[in-house]
Amino acid sequence: MRKKGYKGRCEKKDLSKSQEVCRTYDAIQSNYADILQNDNAIQEIRCNVLLDGLLEGAYTSDFVCVKADGDLMVRECVFRKFLKKPMTMKLLDASRNYWLNHGVSDWGMVIDEE
Repeated sequence: MRKKGYKGRCEKKDLSKSQEVCRTYDAIQSNYADILQNDNAIQEIRCNVLLDGLLEGAYTSDFVCVKADGDLMVRECVFRKFLKKPMTMKLLDASRNYWLNHGVSDWGMVIDEE
């Protein structure tokens, strides 16, 4: 999750499954974008999707994907070292609840290796 309009360093990736250029802001996002691109079960990839109306502020989900069966899948990328931070947990809970309220049950986190 990132704040909308995040001004950090980004890598622009042109993915065939994405309708626009995908901007990745860290190694986890970049590597996971490649994994999604090569996954035959994924039909479409949307990067940095705004969580419209979120009480915590203007934040985006890292990946919202359309699977081959038409269901949505949401993934948030986070470094393991940030998992114990209260604000990180609050934002991840907010994202999970936002997507559950929008009918998406396949929500998960992508975490770096130990």
